[in-house]
Amino acid sequence: MTDYADYEDVLEGKCPFGGNTIGGAETSRPTLQDWYPDRLRVEQLHADGPQADPLRDFDYEAAFSAIDLEELKGDIKTFLTTSVPWWPSDYGNYAPQMIRMAWHSAGTYRIADGRGGAGQALQRFAPISSWWDNGNTDKSRRLLWPIKKKYGNALSWADLMILTGNCALEIMGFPTTGFAGGRRDSYEPDDRTYWGPEWINNMNPDAQDDMVFRDGRWTGEPGSSDYELQQPLAASHSSIIYVNPEGPLGDGDAAASAVDIRITFGRMAMNDVETVALIAGGHAFGKSHGAVGADRIGPPPDIAPMEAMGLGWHNPQGSGNAENTMTNGIEGSWTQNPTQWDNSYLENLFGHEWKQTQSPAGALQWMPVDDDAPTTPDAHLEGVEHPLMMMTSDIALKVDPVYREICESFLADFDYFTREFSKAWYKLTHRDMGPKSRYLGPEVAEEDFIWQDPLPAWEHAVVGDAEIDRLKQAVRDAGLSTSDLAFTAFSSAASYRHSDKRGGANGARIALAPQKDWAVNARTVPVVERLTQVTEAFNAEGEAKVSLADVLVLAGCVAVEDAAAAGGTEISVPFTPGRVDARQDQTDVPQFEWLAPVVDGFRNYVMPGFSTVSTLAPEAMFLDRAGLLNLSAPEWVVLTAGLRVLGCNHDGAEDGVFTDRVGTLSTDFLDVLTSTDYEWRKTDDAGTAFALDPRDGEGRSWTATRNDLVFGSNAQLRAVAEVYAGSDGHERFVRDFVAVWDKVMMSDRYDVKPG
Repeated sequence: MTDYADYEDVLEGKCPFGGNTIGGAETSRPTLQDWYPDRLRVEQLHADGPQADPLRDFDYEAAFSAIDLEELKGDIKTFLTTSVPWWPSDYGNYAPQMIRMAWHSAGTYRIADGRGGAGQALQRFAPISSWWDNGNTDKSRRLLWPIKKKYGNALSWADLMILTGNCALEIMGFPTTGFAGGRRDSYEPDDRTYWGPEWINNMNPDAQDDMVFRDGRWTGEPGSSDYELQQPLAASHSSIIYVNPEGPLGDGDAAASAVDIRITFGRMAMNDVETVALIAGGHAFGKSHGAVGADRIGPPPDIAPMEAMGLGWHNPQGSGNAENTMTNGIEGSWTQNPTQWDNSYLENLFGHEWKQTQSPAGALQWMPVDDDAPTTPDAHLEGVEHPLMMMTSDIALKVDPVYREICESFLADFDYFTREFSKAWYKLTHRDMGPKSRYLGPEVAEEDFIWQDPLPAWEHAVVGDAEIDRLKQAVRDAGLSTSDLAFTAFSSAASYRHSDKRGGANGARIALAPQKDWAVNARTVPVVERLTQVTEAFNAEGEAKVSLADVLVLAGCVAVEDAAAAGGTEISVPFTPGRVDARQDQTDVPQFEWLAPVVDGFRNYVMPGFSTVSTLAPEAMFLDRAGLLNLSAPEWVVLTAGLRVLGCNHDGAEDGVFTDRVGTLSTDFLDVLTSTDYEWRKTDDAGTAFALDPRDGEGRSWTATRNDLVFGSNAQLRAVAEVYAGSDGHERFVRDFVAVWDKVMMSDRYDVKPG
């Protein structure tokens, strides 16, 4: 029976569409996700599409490369020391403010899925733009608009924000390692990244119960053996870039803060030395702002009134800025000279004892016990001095024994500290850019860092058509099945993540630790060994050489061509040689471990114990992996369907292999999924395993997982599946499968394709 309560407004003659009210609270009708919160959001694969990008036909690499970088940097440095009345600079220098903007732009990066980071300037959009930890970064970007306007589309916001951070460091006497351009802006919010289970608070967490910001994100209590941050999250709290500066529970527990710092910075790909260097280096500059209570500050940019024109956090006290500024609620500076690179942060931290106090906004912070301790000048009021300030997250560096030892080494050798901070800053601001071939500009650091996943240069002639034909025959003569060849080639490429451009087939790291030891890749080991022999035999014959990485991909091309031919379609699979083989010493094993899949539905792999450590369904993780491979919904459907009939399950199991002719490229998988001739039933209580039985009792049954049935149960995926399962769908299926296969194989080839 219909419940007309949901249509109350319609029955009363009101507008049925709802929407934003004018001058009042924001109201809207429920979204599809509100009605069906557990639905698989397949449309996320099409977010940030070309229709949203006004520069989709723009050659950004060429435009940026034509900029006179010295002139641009000169403009930025002139701006940094030219204060404007509407938002006066602290100490007459915007540099510390701009370092914070750049840091917070890059600091959203996380190693678990490569999402976040500075690469698309997502700090401009919700939700990141309105996190309380990003308070007043909207002012920083608005201050930079004249420079952005001058250079136009040749300079992305993403590049400008990081370059400004570099210039800010340089004018305060800090030697940066370098700068690379090449980041392209997004033009819509990121609706794909999971930022945590908590509701997003747009004010300082001190205004609320701090536990709200940890509920569901953490298990266990600080200091306990089961204390763990939910994957793939990196930040310790909702709406924060790293950790709560007042301690995990806002209670000033420095030892517990150190635990959060290590977990959080580790999730952001930083080791202990890099972590201390970034905190100590960053806090050598500027000040924190807490002149006004959080309860007095207006809403953030994304829900600010229309007349605010995209600026948020209206401050009603005095001028609303300068000495009245409010950001994170903590007030004061760490050093005596906040616009000069020196070692006074660590000298102050370790040279004095500290006691807890409160900021004007009521936030917990620390001040020196000694009344004779140095003071720091007011950022705006001439002749006014204040006590030095430390946060609980600063005191953590003093109480944690490992962090303390690193701090002491930095105190003893300032040049060493400078080098480590410079390298850590370069890593922080470039970590999500991917291979060095994507870096643009004259200031790219010459050194190859291990976190860049370096590859050796190719020093031999690349194979041509004749050599490729010989290699194809050698692969066919190697005695390996079509299924094994396809599985191994796909496995070599499937580690790619479009988020941070890591992984992929180039480098043949599937033959190296840790990838060769991943459970999902166990089936590839003997195949890689045999194809290594093929590679070595070919390279012993003539001047043209081939890499194992190329042979693995070429073997996949052979498999697909043969499988298509077996199904009655002759087709040539594109192959672009030129890949190289990485060495083990060029592979950062601990960091590459993060690329190991928890769920890889393409190979019907679910990590053992997944259901006990995750509240997500496997198909939701499968969707996430399709997103990381940068696939559309049709590409996701057709790639999975092809892999199933090629027999590419990680363990060789028959789940989802709905065909009696494994190794033939056919639509059989989709035919079974869309058929009305089968009855589907669960074979376990959890609903993760299924059997498909013919309704008439004749013919064979099939087994399946959730990663199979989702293509028939989800309405959007089924609609795509039906396109290929129709009587006229076979040729389209083969053509589209070959196209997406080549896309995956070429995902990481930034040496031959635009960035």
